[in-house]
Amino acid sequence: MDYKELLKNRRSVRNYAGRKVPLETLHEIIQETCLAPSSCNRQPWRFILIQDVHLIKRLSDENKKNWLLEIEKNQSPFLEQFEPLFKNPDYNIFYNASSLVIICGVQGPYAHEDCSLAAAYFMFAATERQLGTCWIAWGEKILDPQLRVEIGITDDLEIVAPLIIGYPQSVPPLPERESIILKEIIG
Repeated sequence: MDYKELLKNRRSVRNYAGRKVPLETLHEIIQETCLAPSSCNRQPWRFILIQDVHLIKRLSDENKKNWLLEIEKNQSPFLEQFEPLFKNPDYNIFYNASSLVIICGVQGPYAHEDCSLAAAYFMFAATERQLGTCWIAWGEKILDPQLRVEIGITDDLEIVAPLIIGYPQSVPPLPERESIILKEIIG
């Protein structure tokens, strides 16, 4: 797949076939992910691979609980629109995917930016293998200390990019994109 084709084929996939991505394939994707640039070459990314659907569901429930508390606390109109979803016991924020990769950053300067670049590399490496991914922003509110320990998040790490990955059941069409150039200054 050439570069332009790769860019056009990457999608946010939320509907997966039930089979798991082989661990060997995930390891290859992570090796390619680590080719991403990082500030001062710090490479602050760390990866948590989860292929236990019961644990993924528990993580979904933990996130929904914490987002509902956030809605109650902040009264944000943006967040309030998602309240019915978070209250729905059948809604899984990870879309019942069989594989979840959480990219965490070692806390420090530019860790969030560096790990975001790594997440983009991860999604492109997966796309090249005909796999679907979706960055689940709702997946960052894992606050329960025991659950954090269980999945390997130490105190020096912050969750940056919870990514689901799998074999797409269906791939959505390419959405409209527009480039907005605010100003051109030519000397």
